[in-house]
Amino acid sequence: MSQKHTERDDDDGPKPAPTQKRGKKAAAPTARPGSHQGSRVWRWVSNILALGVWAGVFGGAVLGYLALTLPPIDSASLTRRPNIVILDASGAELGSFGDIYGEAVALKDLPKHLPAAVVAIEDRRFYDHFGIDLRGLARAMVANAQAKGVVQGGSTITQQVAKNLFLTPERTLTRKLREVLLALWLERNFTKDEILTIYLNRVYLGAGTYGVEAASQRYFGRSAAELGVYQSAVLAGLLKAPSRYNPTNNAELAKARAQIVLKTMVETGALTDAQAKSAQQNATLILRSAAATKHAMRARYFSDWILSQLDSFVGTVDRDLIVRTTLDGSTQAAAEVALEKQLDASGAAQKIGEGAVLSLSPDGAVRAMVGGRNYADSQFNRVTQASRQPGSAFKPFVYLAALDAGYQPDDHVTDGPINIGGWKPQNFSGKYAGPITVHAALAESINTVAVRLAQSAGPKAVVATAHRLGIGSDLKPELSLALGSAEVTLLELTSAYAPFANGGLAILPYAITQITDRDGAVVYQRQADELGRIIAPERVATMNRMMREVIEAGTGKAAAFGFPAAGKTGTSSDFRDAWFIGYTAELVTGVWVGNDDGAFMKGVTGGGVPARIWHDVMAAAHKDHQPIDLSGLEEDQNLFAKFWQSVVGD
Repeated sequence: MSQKHTERDDDDGPKPAPTQKRGKKAAAPTARPGSHQGSRVWRWVSNILALGVWAGVFGGAVLGYLALTLPPIDSASLTRRPNIVILDASGAELGSFGDIYGEAVALKDLPKHLPAAVVAIEDRRFYDHFGIDLRGLARAMVANAQAKGVVQGGSTITQQVAKNLFLTPERTLTRKLREVLLALWLERNFTKDEILTIYLNRVYLGAGTYGVEAASQRYFGRSAAELGVYQSAVLAGLLKAPSRYNPTNNAELAKARAQIVLKTMVETGALTDAQAKSAQQNATLILRSAAATKHAMRARYFSDWILSQLDSFVGTVDRDLIVRTTLDGSTQAAAEVALEKQLDASGAAQKIGEGAVLSLSPDGAVRAMVGGRNYADSQFNRVTQASRQPGSAFKPFVYLAALDAGYQPDDHVTDGPINIGGWKPQNFSGKYAGPITVHAALAESINTVAVRLAQSAGPKAVVATAHRLGIGSDLKPELSLALGSAEVTLLELTSAYAPFANGGLAILPYAITQITDRDGAVVYQRQADELGRIIAPERVATMNRMMREVIEAGTGKAAAFGFPAAGKTGTSSDFRDAWFIGYTAELVTGVWVGNDDGAFMKGVTGGGVPARIWHDVMAAAHKDHQPIDLSGLEEDQNLFAKFWQSVVGD
């Protein structure tokens, strides 16, 4: 008979069972105390050790992979947007756009309080850690957990240098691990002062500036080596949020942030309480700097327009460029002041929300461009982007078409009720004058006469005339066009008046005269346009005499400023848009006021606020100039030739 075998958990294998004595029951096998519990513990320890080994292998593999795939550490990334500097006609800088890097500055050349401010607010243990601040990281984790959001960062200055020099700003675990490895490499190969120097010369500080030198020049108009304690605190404060704490955008926020930096400098021993309080007494310096920098905000609509055109002049912009333009600084300033002044005076009472001004020389050079009331509030350029109904400001094209069709200024046309297929245009006054001369009808902006002239000359002829003079918008050959029913931009409408000022020559508005790179190589040089004559001299003389009467005795009397000038008022239906477009022998200026949503204004006509804005701009632009008679330009060809040569050059 075969014997039975039993197994135990702690045996190595089966063993023979003990021999049983006859007549007695075999005793049950017994287990050693705690044997099952010990085996379980051993299994858990074994598993944990195995996992640790595999985690170490995996972690080592990941770190090895990351180390092998690090970007080349022998050359830091210098990729940046090309910087574009825009100059006005006199060579004064209007603005700098793109990434701006100042001259590299050595730590020893900076005032001690500048790097001290940066270290205090960004990485107070910078000189104590090995590239990774474990204590700061733990503190940030606790603070973020308590706030249930990211309120503190744990990156050291060394890590930020690693990121700025070698890595992209993407937020991934892989990028963060590479950042740590590179930080360790930086700490091994550079001194702390060298790392801090790199940081101070590369860090972004708002307004397109990189490095303390560029930022100091941008905000304070001085070298970083000349900064005081308070200004250093302002720059250091920018590091948290460069746009939010930009002193030119929000001086109060910049001031509040600077106070936090000063307090932190006291905590770290970089300043005494007395020194911090003394620095705060210089807070007015930032306000004066912000006011001075405000000049750089002038002509921002113009600068944006220039930037939008660069690709068409030079192709892909892949290097720093200097763009010289036609803008006249004094005329630009006069236009900005005039618009602000008149809208402040009448805007609220007459429900005027916005306005725009454009000035051109008779050859088409843009001298001033104000695309709106406040660039900071709205970057929409109402000179180039807004299409609105010009109202009676469109009538000069109707009258020119009528002259081409045989009408004379002294011809009489009936001002009376008119019905064209159920359309019954009326005069603004609601009254009729009966027979009236053509030139008087233009001066008084009589609607019925304009419609009759358009009907006689033909709507297609009116469209052709407007297009010939420079209106680029689509115009339907309808009689309502005589009253300005089509939509145009201020840029094209003002440009279309220029041939009346220059003796009848076609123009294309332009603003860029030259583009060079940083080395002075010419990338683009404007050549004078030769577009030819589009209005006969006698027609120009007639139109000038007729439109002079608009200012001298008609609807535009508020525009008169003592110089020979001509122009036309315009008001669209329900007072949605009001215009004044006019010119002298030297300057063509157009003004529009209205509301972006097309809301009605309160009784605003082209002869009111727009004419007053026009008056202020032109009076300032012609200060100390000698008057040139518009009619004399056509009657004295030698004078006109001399004038035109002065405009376009040899």
